Amino acid sequence: MSGPAAGTAVAATTTDVVCLGESMVTFLPSQPGRLADVPSFGRGIGGAESNVACALAAAGHRAAWVGRVGADGFGDHLVETIASYGVDTSAVRRDPVRPTGIYFRTATDRATDTHEVAYYRAGSAASAMSPANVPYEELFAGRVLHLSGITAALSGDCLALLRELTAARPGRPLVSFDVNHRPHLWRGGDADASVLLELARRSDLVFVGEDEAEEAWGIVGAEAIRAAVPEPAVLVVKRGSAGATVFASGLRPGPRSSIAGGAESAGARSSSAGGAELADTVTHVPALHVDIVAAVGAGDAFAAGFLSATLRGLPVRDRARHGHLMAAAVLTVPGDLTEPPARDHADRLVALDDDAWGRLRLGPGWTAADRASEEVRIP
Repeated sequence: MSGPAAGTAVAATTTDVVCLGESMVTFLPSQPGRLADVPSFGRGIGGAESNVACALAAAGHRAAWVGRVGADGFGDHLVETIASYGVDTSAVRRDPVRPTGIYFRTATDRATDTHEVAYYRAGSAASAMSPANVPYEELFAGRVLHLSGITAALSGDCLALLRELTAARPGRPLVSFDVNHRPHLWRGGDADASVLLELARRSDLVFVGEDEAEEAWGIVGAEAIRAAVPEPAVLVVKRGSAGATVFASGLRPGPRSSIAGGAESAGARSSSAGGAELADTVTHVPALHVDIVAAVGAGDAFAAGFLSATLRGLPVRDRARHGHLMAAAVLTVPGDLTEPPARDHADRLVALDDDAWGRLRLGPGWTAADRASEEVRIP
């Protein structure tokens, strides 16, 4: 198979979001310290796209994860664990030769910046994903296809796959792309991180951090990032503790207008004759005050929260607020994944006025709070 034919129609779907990418088994330290000194590790899972799928499924959406793992015990563990969150893993492929990727990390030590990560993913099953061996019918079966720049960095075949999936064609799902720049993955390869800009420009909904845009592309500031990435209907620039700035534009309402916030997907845009672009609306949404336990997985959680609210057709401000809340749920636990706040709980927080939102402070256990007096703490 060399990819979907141009003009391929997509049948009625029962899946909200399909996420494609590598997931790995992660080994978490039993105590703080250097990797050389940690005596034992507990086992977990890690992977940007599978994190998004798990968070969406836990939030009540129909999510699927598509990936490639080895025919080994680690592959079994990944598939079984991701499925336990309610994610559809039926399209995951097993590689009979290549292994499942793994990595080790130290406990996060933000104060001294001694965090270490050791990856063992070169030649992994996921790095062999290509346009010839992924199940396109499953990838194109959802309302949204979520991708990230990590996949593009794994191999030339993986980059070719993402170029195929972001190519404009009738019937393409709305493509969500998280830039997810990982500098160490681009060292010594045939391509460099500039291809992430190409992929972002071919997508419909893009997440990018100000810091990674500067590091990967030399572009500084949210407005400059939008000028460099004008095509997506929605561009979310994550600004760390300063919050998020969302640029949203539109064409004539298209078949995905309820998802994209009034804009057709890039795939549909290419065939829209005479569709004059509308000006951006720019929405800045402040970040929350969070008592951070560990920072891993927060970007994936933000994307999941934003996508969840997008699927529900909520206003742009509320989409970003749901992103902040989902990120806060992960920031206040040690791992990459956690149970998100109940939907009605999150909706009540999202509906707060600007002053109350600015005074909200969230710490460990906040997702279980059920009364406004428990939800809001004044710093």
